[in-house]
Amino acid sequence: MGKATGQTSHSDIESAEDAVVFRHDVAERLIKYGRMVVARGYIHNSLGNIAIRVPHPAFPHGVAYAKHAGVSLEEMELEHVVITDIPTNRLLYGTVPTSVGHQLNREILRLRPDVNAVIHVHHDETIAHFAAGRLDAVRAVSLEYPYVMAKPACVVPSHLDVEADVGPIKDFIQDTNSLVMVRHGITTLGRNVSEAYHRLNTLTSEVRRIVTMELLVAVRGTDADYLTDEEVRWMYERAEGVIYPEGSAVFGQDL
Repeated sequence: MGKATGQTSHSDIESAEDAVVFRHDVAERLIKYGRMVVARGYIHNSLGNIAIRVPHPAFPHGVAYAKHAGVSLEEMELEHVVITDIPTNRLLYGTVPTSVGHQLNREILRLRPDVNAVIHVHHDETIAHFAAGRLDAVRAVSLEYPYVMAKPACVVPSHLDVEADVGPIKDFIQDTNSLVMVRHGITTLGRNVSEAYHRLNTLTSEVRRIVTMELLVAVRGTDADYLTDEEVRWMYERAEGVIYPEGSAVFGQDL
């Protein structure tokens, strides 16, 4: 069994660094998208992170680049980027461990070989929206939401701390590309970091649209016009062809 987060030994770090070469291009991509996430107003403190998977011949699941604990994505520089194993919390490059939230990112990457990037933030409107009522889903208002997300968001109730205990996610992670953790935050998945970022922006935009629509219908005395389940399902099935038509950029790993 792997050691708890924050208990990586010096011998682990030393032996792992012999096998893993730090790739500046991947680290710079991590920093770039960190800055983009910050510019959107998603980051308020050292919580929130991005994980990018990179293949490695010595590690069947690849390795994960992320920022270490104690700094925010806003503050992150090259020296704050570390590399970890994916099935375990072992540090492969760097000496400062990641925060506990990276456990969830690693488990998603382990269970979803098609996913190569994970973004986790604490989004104000999403936290408020789900705290304000007994909701168990993100209902679609816009036509773009189902096409970009490709699968329904999974709403995780507040009593499940899937960062501290990642066990429950095996039951639902295959059926979603985004998690809404009630009173906590949101996590989006992508075949690369660009796709995860697009899904993050689409999910947060849809939540804002829902909040705005609900306020307007309350004032106007009208009914909320959500897409039907059948309409949304139809769009999920055709999402790939709409977002990535033939001849468009092929999405893959952040190599």
